Amino acid sequence: MDLLNTLVEKGLRRELPTREEALAVLATSDDDLLEVVAAAGKVRRQWFGRRVKLNYLVNLKSGLCPEDCSYCSQRLGSKAEILKYTWLKPDEASRAAAAGVAGGAKRVCLVASGRGPTDRDVDRVSKTIETIKEENEGVEVCACLGLLSDGQAERLREAGADAYNHNLNTSEGTYGDITTTHTYADRVDTVNKAHAAGLSACSGLIAGMGESDEDLVDVVFALRELDPDSVPVNFLIPFEGTPLAKEWNLTPQRALRILAMVRFVCPDVEVRLAGGREVHLRTLQPLALHLANSIFLGDYLTSEGQAGKADLEMIADAGFEVEGAGTTTLPEHRATGGGCGSVCGDGGAGGCHDEPAAAEAEASELPAARTDLVAVRRRGAGTDLAPNA
Repeated sequence: MDLLNTLVEKGLRRELPTREEALAVLATSDDDLLEVVAAAGKVRRQWFGRRVKLNYLVNLKSGLCPEDCSYCSQRLGSKAEILKYTWLKPDEASRAAAAGVAGGAKRVCLVASGRGPTDRDVDRVSKTIETIKEENEGVEVCACLGLLSDGQAERLREAGADAYNHNLNTSEGTYGDITTTHTYADRVDTVNKAHAAGLSACSGLIAGMGESDEDLVDVVFALRELDPDSVPVNFLIPFEGTPLAKEWNLTPQRALRILAMVRFVCPDVEVRLAGGREVHLRTLQPLALHLANSIFLGDYLTSEGQAGKADLEMIADAGFEVEGAGTTTLPEHRATGGGCGSVCGDGGAGGCHDEPAAAEAEASELPAARTDLVAVRRRGAGTDLAPNA
């Protein structure tokens, strides 16, 4: 297929595809799926070999968020029956992190619900970062605390944070449809603050919220321009009790096409297979390892994930290997500060948008809801039960 040959060549050169090429990936048929995965897999192996980086989430503060993000089980007004608790103490968070590190995680992601941290919250998280670093030699720590105010990213960096996560989630044009309590520009500003403070920026998206192909391409191209080192690709987990509980728009095949498109647009970036992979990829998860070079191990913030042991077996059975603590994740040109965007960058939830003609047949037959696969987390951080790692 000429399209795929062109995309592979561009990916090996770190050259940005055209919007039309990115849209064409999403419009390919299920019959062509393995060819798409094989082509994107060539780009993935060029920059990351067969390594898979493991990341582990620690939810420092769960639920009771004042923001109204429609996709989130922790949102204002959520009726999802999730765990709710206030800040973990540094030693509690460190114990939770140690479980992930023992399971093979190279990076620990510290997440807290809320609009953004107060200065007191930054002090608290800084102590947690210091404790985790003292007790887990060589571990990377990423903070995800919401919108940052001036100077907060610098303080987190001084405390030992390696990275900061703040996702764009969806396109600028449809952002107001899923959240009203903050703006798309607020999110971009926080990613830029992390960059400016010397933190490795981590920013991604959520697919499956009713967005169009154009929306997906828009947000991935925006991420390419922001030039984060890590791009988590989440697939909506439709929690009962949230506004998007009925949004079951993804098939395993479409999820793979989305991951392939992200890899072609962001060839040398750590593409992370994130929340919702078990719900929407299901038995095709191993194929996603040919596209993403990073996954979360075990459970997520408010939902249970695949057993950590099963994650490790999946990686090994698919012919991949867990990336060791002594290995640098990013290609040398990125690890030394020259991101892809700076080298070669070119210049919906609930909405109704036109889809490319090739995708219309698929859209007419929505996948069956698999509510049996959405399990609320009841173990690990904030509980007395052992974590899943």
